[in-house]
Amino acid sequence: MTNPKTKTDHAEEDVLFRLLRQIDTAPAASQRAMAEALGISLGRLNALLRNAVETGFIQLSEKNSNDKRQRVAYALTSKGAATKVKLTDAFLTRKFAEYDALHAELTGTTSGLNPLKSRAKLMQSNFAPIPELYVSYESAQKLKVEAADLTSHDLSPRQICDLELLLNGGFNPLKGFLSEEDYNGVVENMRLADGSLWPMPITLDVSEDFAASVELGQDIALRDQEGVILATMTVTDRWEPNKSREAEKVFGADDDAHPAVNYLHNQAGKIYLGGPIVGIQQPVHYDFKARRDTPNELRAYFRKMGWHKVVAFQTRNPLHRAHQELTFRAAKEAQANLLIHPVVGMTKPGDVDHFTRVRCYEAVLDQYPSSTTNMSLLNLAMRMAGPREAVWHGLIRKNHGCTHFIVGRDHAGPGKNSAGEDFYGPYDAQDLFRANEEEIGITMVDFKHMVYVQERAQYEPNDEIEDRDNVTILNISGTELRRRLAEGLEIPEWFSFPEVVSELRKTKPPRAKQGFSVFFTGFSGSGKSTIANALMVKLMEMGGRPVTLLDGDIVRKNLSSELGFSKEHRDLNIRRIGYVASEITKNGGIAICAPIAPYATTRRAVREDIEQFGAFVEIHVATGIEECERRDRKGLYKLAREGKIKEFTGISDPYDVPENPELRLETENTEVDHCAHQVILKLESMGLIKA
Repeated sequence: MTNPKTKTDHAEEDVLFRLLRQIDTAPAASQRAMAEALGISLGRLNALLRNAVETGFIQLSEKNSNDKRQRVAYALTSKGAATKVKLTDAFLTRKFAEYDALHAELTGTTSGLNPLKSRAKLMQSNFAPIPELYVSYESAQKLKVEAADLTSHDLSPRQICDLELLLNGGFNPLKGFLSEEDYNGVVENMRLADGSLWPMPITLDVSEDFAASVELGQDIALRDQEGVILATMTVTDRWEPNKSREAEKVFGADDDAHPAVNYLHNQAGKIYLGGPIVGIQQPVHYDFKARRDTPNELRAYFRKMGWHKVVAFQTRNPLHRAHQELTFRAAKEAQANLLIHPVVGMTKPGDVDHFTRVRCYEAVLDQYPSSTTNMSLLNLAMRMAGPREAVWHGLIRKNHGCTHFIVGRDHAGPGKNSAGEDFYGPYDAQDLFRANEEEIGITMVDFKHMVYVQERAQYEPNDEIEDRDNVTILNISGTELRRRLAEGLEIPEWFSFPEVVSELRKTKPPRAKQGFSVFFTGFSGSGKSTIANALMVKLMEMGGRPVTLLDGDIVRKNLSSELGFSKEHRDLNIRRIGYVASEITKNGGIAICAPIAPYATTRRAVREDIEQFGAFVEIHVATGIEECERRDRKGLYKLAREGKIKEFTGISDPYDVPENPELRLETENTEVDHCAHQVILKLESMGLIKA
């Protein structure tokens, strides 16, 4: 066991901390001014500067000045900026401990500010600023130049969401992407290595090739999808995680029906990198700028308004009348002001897009008293992790200055698992939150399931209706709402606001007017292209919407001519088809796709891409391999049997048979026209075309 640090060690740390902070905040100051600010001699300052240069904390550059004493300029390196963040935490911890000891000596009681295992103890006031990970503007300009020469990682949309909340303090106390030790603690028991409560792994997943190109201790630049450098990261850890274990512990099951588990296995990189980050600039958002607030901006607003109690409402859905009644009751119960805090980062595939949702929120915001209600957007990538997600959301809202948080029934639940059962119990999230409520540092307000009582013309909590046998209880589920929108049916005013329904109808017109994609899959020679051509002609005969055929061979020729037939290239080809089909669907057209598409995970990814904008109709052309070989006009099967074509689906490479396609076609001894007509009938039954 190592001995505790001596006072001399702490004094040395404090001087280094003050030096790094001084260079970050006033890089142009003279050495004399710097020494005076630190309260040390010039000789002592020069020794400190030399040591900081040697250890890589600061760098020197020539400065144009007639004054011989100011010919050198100083700037923090990314290593120095990361060290400054670490020393800031250590400095604050010691100062809080000193204050607590003095408080106890004078009053005989603890101050309550000593940050033991609970990081929430540090932030008793929702007005006080919280730490951010950005350097000063001047240092950021110099770091940009330095970072331009670093190895770069292009962040995925989810990683950009995570990075933003790391940098602005939304994920406090995290100082970067988790180390392996922190990751293991979070996965196993929701604890960081220092014992702090944190339920969600925040990791930088990368490919094996990228991980192999990076050395431990190396700085890398983190860029957005436009190539803009947002931050630098010092790589301290690199490991290959047990993703099945992560799925079991964090999400409750290693089941690909869970969107986060599917992401974990089929989209996330194989290797995790961990280490502290240094913020250079915020991610850019061009939409709803006035509604996007950092934690410190919200805390400043609460301070200005004098809001000592704030209850946050988490939502990823449009607001309807039941939600309004719920939030009114929650604010009244907590005697608090209300923050409507919807997620606009990444939610569950199939959710209403955030542009439509924010327009819906703004359309009904005047239904709330402006003096006690505010709305701010949270750029969070949800994991749909149920109980753990509820605790995570509570910590995030605590960082944003909220004192109360509404936890709903099946909070952040992803729906059904592969067995058709809910992933989590209806009140599991509330139970886990309640068990950790004190350490989270925020008070839970239970979500009441609100229903409409027709005789009293009002919403009431479902479990508080004592005369339920004598009244009419009305409710419309999310599934029923989507059906009514899809079919253009009436949505009653007791359920939602006319303004909200109007916005939803703009984005979700009746299904017979929406774009959609028909996705044929099956062996080579199964008849996919022939049936797809017949279907295209029938749909063009009906008219009303443009029809585009994305046949496998046509796409190979025009979009993917440079690709081979490895699994990686076949996946990329299918994703390209899915992207084009999603654009066609988004713009109200009909896309007919006819690739082999042998892998279920890739087909699922394409489905998720397309279902953001319209229906995805999977058609399995279930012609057997023997019949496909018999029909083989191109001689491909013969070449595959002879080993002249490698990785040929059905011969030397597997085909994942669709488990639940919208339609399965048997083509042997069946006319093409009949098969195409079966598809037409299916589209009619789904409401995508009118009979």
